[in-house]
Amino acid sequence: MYYTLKNLTPTQQVGALFILVFGFLLLISVAAVMLSIRDYGDDARSMRLHQDLKEIDGVLRTSWVMVFVFWVGWVAGDWVALTLFGFVSFFALREFLTLSPTRRGDHRSLVLAFFVVLPLQYWLVGSEHFDMFAVFIPVYVFLALPVASALANDPTRFLERNAKLQWGIMVCIYGMSHVPALLLLKFPDYDNKNAFMVFFLVLVVQSCMVAQHLASRKLKRSPVAPAISQSFNWPSWGIGIGVGSLLGALLAGITPWVPGTAFAFAFIACVAGSLGHLVMKALKRDRGIPSWGVHIKSVTGAGGLLDRVDALCFAAPVFFHSAKWYFNL
Repeated sequence: MYYTLKNLTPTQQVGALFILVFGFLLLISVAAVMLSIRDYGDDARSMRLHQDLKEIDGVLRTSWVMVFVFWVGWVAGDWVALTLFGFVSFFALREFLTLSPTRRGDHRSLVLAFFVVLPLQYWLVGSEHFDMFAVFIPVYVFLALPVASALANDPTRFLERNAKLQWGIMVCIYGMSHVPALLLLKFPDYDNKNAFMVFFLVLVVQSCMVAQHLASRKLKRSPVAPAISQSFNWPSWGIGIGVGSLLGALLAGITPWVPGTAFAFAFIACVAGSLGHLVMKALKRDRGIPSWGVHIKSVTGAGGLLDRVDALCFAAPVFFHSAKWYFNL
């Protein structure tokens, strides 16, 4: 498979990849529909199966949207892809902040976050100012936003309010913006193939999360942090990391790496993404909610978007900067 993919032209690789991904999603979607129309009864086991099918349906819908976004980005160009991911960041941040109480003194900071920081961050990506892009938010924005809040003359829960906003910006804007940034890195001997790196990252992280979720359902081991996540345990985490890393090795043909290196980079992405997902669960427990989207769907219009992309928001910066360092770009 590795040599077959390597020997294809970029156009043939794109076609093969979309056929595989869309075909795989279609098969799973058909299977999910067939399972959902069965009559499972009303006992406890049937209710659990029904809940599992609802979760799978949510993952499938998000996967279809993300693949469609990648396809549109590939066809229409890098700036369209940047715009689409910018909207993903916008709605994810809106979802995050809806559950974080704000005061009148936060309005300036919120306006800056949505209408200044977000477009500037994506403009830095599009203009390939990668050095500034890497430090713009964690250095300049993190210094500027508290100043804007202080000038609003509202000291009530000042530290807590600014920490929430900075966390939201870091995850939803900074983290997500690293995904389309992969489209613009100049990898050696890898012309017109950068979209494959985005596919690689998303597929290995999503596969890791799905495998970990399914393994935790089957193994039923004691959770590592039961107050935060009932499904996170070391055996299922290891299975998820292993599945994602092995998939990365199998997909080495669409990357600039050999299988061993692709395995290592998939491993890095899966570790960062899965642990980031655990961190986001801790934030949800702090807010007293089971899901970002369940209680605020009518407010944000995103319907749990952040639940689907939180692992990617943590994995993307680690993956991007690791690849940049590896190739000395």
